Amino acid sequence: MDQKILQTTRELIDEVGYPALTVDQVATRAGVGKAAIYRRYASKAEMAFVATMHEQQLPPLVGTGSLHGDLLALVRTFHARMAAPAARQLAPALISELAVNPELDTRFQDTFLAAEQAAFAEIIEQAVARGELAGTVDPAMAHLLLLGSLASALYILNLPVDDALVTDLAAAAAAGITALADRHHGDPNGAAEPR
Repeated sequence: MDQKILQTTRELIDEVGYPALTVDQVATRAGVGKAAIYRRYASKAEMAFVATMHEQQLPPLVGTGSLHGDLLALVRTFHARMAAPAARQLAPALISELAVNPELDTRFQDTFLAAEQAAFAEIIEQAVARGELAGTVDPAMAHLLLLGSLASALYILNLPVDDALVTDLAAAAAAGITALADRHHGDPNGAAEPR
């Protein structure tokens, strides 16, 4: 049933656009009750986000053996979904909704963004264990460096994002994370050492 709801949501976003999308339309076309949708998703925005951006649970990370490789694998996964036409249409509307709806914003922070930052925490932990990083880095900062840059390129700067750019974003994020780890390593409070 979940896949039918999500597939129907994607189809309707393509046909009518996100602003005109309703849960009633999805329920009718998917052949499910509206209550069944609301048991799974707290709002139209959440249903559309799961359908176009990523599932409520991210797939397990497969380590590549390097920080750059792990970041590249992660950003390629996100790029494949974030660059899709339905996602590009949804993102600006969703950002607007999050800005004016604190309850929705909190739910997104506690579910989707928490899952993404947990993935970054795991990548950083593995890089520290391999000796690639001198110390840990705030997963939120790593998240900003990589996926924040990807979102900006796609939704604000409207750049043609191909695999070469995605590879460069992963390399830049790896360099930034490494620099932050080096900077914070000498000071337990995270302050930069004087130069």
